[in-house]
Amino acid sequence: MSDKREISTIANIEKELRYIAGIIKQQGREILTNYPITAPQFVALQRLLEEGDLTVGELSNKINLACSTTTDLVDRMEKNEIVERVRDEKDRRVVRIHLLDKGKTIINEVIEKRQNYLGEVLENVPTEQVDALYSILELLHSQMRNVENKKHL
Repeated sequence: MSDKREISTIANIEKELRYIAGIIKQQGREILTNYPITAPQFVALQRLLEEGDLTVGELSNKINLACSTTTDLVDRMEKNEIVERVRDEKDRRVVRIHLLDKGKTIINEVIEKRQNYLGEVLENVPTEQVDALYSILELLHSQMRNVENKKHL
């Protein structure tokens, strides 16, 4: 592929990914209107579901928010009985954020609705193309992680 064409192709890929991300973000926000959580809380709950109990600092790093912002976010979720703060059993000075059953139910329902939306979008796409799309997305994600890891060396 020539450099000019490659630049054009990369620009088009970036544009499509931006549009897709925007649509998914908007759809996700519409789904969240039926739940007592905000978009940033959704991101935090996802991390807690995937990784288990985290400190505010760990959660802040994983969701790219300032510790003070994450603390406020956790305060609101704790007030709504979605998470709770628990002392670490090994080091009582450490406080971890624990996802409660109500939070697990909410996050699982929201993820299911997001997956249903994507299933609806892909309903008429042949299985082979959906599989190919998944493989390409996995490859892209892997390459992005590699670039990020190189930055932190």
